Amino acid sequence: MKDRNPRELEECPDCRGVGALCHEGGWCVYVECLDCGAHTAYVEYANPEEQEEAERRSAALWNMGKVIHMRPGE
Repeated sequence: MKDRNPRELEECPDCRGVGALCHEGGWCVYVECLDCGAHTAYVEYANPEEQEEAERRSAALWNMGKVIHMRPGE
């Protein structure tokens, strides 16, 4: 049995849209829904080795449904 790619993204837990892995200024990564704008917390990194781990952690947060919703009043 083949292991699942730890950076594979499931549908948005809010709207079932497509999620994308986004890098911010070369210091952090997060996953954001291209449809509704829901996103994970920023996961910081300082070098390429940490970047890979940060991508895995951000994808794990997304796949668990740990997102910030972009609705007024929240």
